[in-house]
Amino acid sequence: MKTMPDIDQTIEQVARVLKDSKHAIAFTGAGISLESGVPTFRGNDEDNIWSRYDPEDIEISRFMSNPAKSWKTIKDCFYFFMQDRHIEPNVAHKSLAKMEEKGIVRAVITQNIDNLHQEAGSHRVIEFHGTTRTATCVRCHKTVEASQLDMSQKIPSCDKCGGLMKPDFVFFGEGIPSEAYSESMNEAEKADVCIVVGSSAVVMPAAMIPVKVKQNGGVLIEINPTPSALTHQYVDYYLPLGAVEAFTRIGKAIKI
Repeated sequence: MKTMPDIDQTIEQVARVLKDSKHAIAFTGAGISLESGVPTFRGNDEDNIWSRYDPEDIEISRFMSNPAKSWKTIKDCFYFFMQDRHIEPNVAHKSLAKMEEKGIVRAVITQNIDNLHQEAGSHRVIEFHGTTRTATCVRCHKTVEASQLDMSQKIPSCDKCGGLMKPDFVFFGEGIPSEAYSESMNEAEKADVCIVVGSSAVVMPAAMIPVKVKQNGGVLIEINPTPSALTHQYVDYYLPLGAVEAFTRIGKAIKI
């Protein structure tokens, strides 16, 4: 990691690297959405999800054997919560969308399932861990928008065959969707710059994406209030800031 004497100078260096890049990508984790009010799963924030719910409720085996219990947690965590708190994209999400519009950022690879990148205006979003936006019937495989599900049911059912509906995010015990995996690795192969935002970089295989960029000679920029598993071994420019402050300052430096 290159040590900069102050954050202002690091911001200028980061802005220059981004403006000079040929194929920059972003890799985002829960930290980018924290300032929108979305709690992390295991972070240090007091509102982290697994301090309030049992993570086994989104194990695929639990879901299949006791869907009523799993669906209660799923609705509380991922649907009612987002609606009740009126969660919206923040400056960091919007800045990445503007960078895509300007041709600086070519893709956002996200570990998040909250859809905030798309709501902010990003078009090339690869959802590595799936999405809460849609759900698929485990019996007939019909896919619908989650907004079409009857959430008053203990177990939302398929309007075609009556089967169990499963949200299209990756449950514990499930593999990464093959298309998302291959697209992410292709982007990592092409990238000359990767901005890592709000990820602890400990969840595999997602954490291999920025490592792959670095191994191919790319530059890693990390935005995280605290160091991650990448910081000291792989990162070139580290900004110990929250995502909103960092992107506000970077946005000014690159004039977006």
